[in-house]
Amino acid sequence: MAGTNHTFTRIADHYRTAILSGELEPGTKLPSQRELCQRWNVASATVGRALQALQVEGYIRTSQRGTFVADEPSVAASGRDRLLQVHRIRTNLMMGETSIVTRAELCQPPLYVQDLFNLDPGDQLVRRDFVVGKGRQRLMYQGVYYPAEFAALVPDLLSTAPGKNAGILTKILDATNRSINHARDDMHGRAANAREASALGIPNGAPILAGVHRWSDDAGIIEYGEWCIPTRFTIGYEYNPQTLS
Repeated sequence: MAGTNHTFTRIADHYRTAILSGELEPGTKLPSQRELCQRWNVASATVGRALQALQVEGYIRTSQRGTFVADEPSVAASGRDRLLQVHRIRTNLMMGETSIVTRAELCQPPLYVQDLFNLDPGDQLVRRDFVVGKGRQRLMYQGVYYPAEFAALVPDLLSTAPGKNAGILTKILDATNRSINHARDDMHGRAANAREASALGIPNGAPILAGVHRWSDDAGIIEYGEWCIPTRFTIGYEYNPQTLS
């Protein structure tokens, strides 16, 4: 059987992705531990570590009847999850998610964003703000920046119309013939400001997990995003220890 070195992370990531994408819906019963051992060709301890990780993160629940996808998983998709979703089905929203765009315009960004895009003073970027939800839950508030020239190639960038947000990145990649080959996420905990609190439906100053992502190619940044989620949600993702040496 395969060793436990990082096999359990592959198992956990498989089911984490399936739950986030909607492939496994709330209440779905997972295979038994014995079936999982046979399916993945691993020892029961390895399966146990994977299930424990998923339970701690809020993706699954266990009972005497078995292991089930949590009825209302307290999880949110990471930047990695959303970029994978773009590659798989050309949308940055997970199954069941919706988004409301509150801002879509050309603007002069803050100085630190100008530096990221190597802009001259006075240059503009496209700025889009939106709230991601699922049912009655508000999962994430995000503001993203794109090079200004993208607006001429993808007019939907300046639209707040419903239904045009989910596939924006795919339209950009198609129109510019560019592809993302470098991605980085940074996260930190802090208090929500008034705008973030209003968007997420939480008290001003409430704790949040905030982060940024930078998706780029050799020509520069394609998308820079700043986002935040309420503390009741968990973000998790897999990484391969073999690539760290």
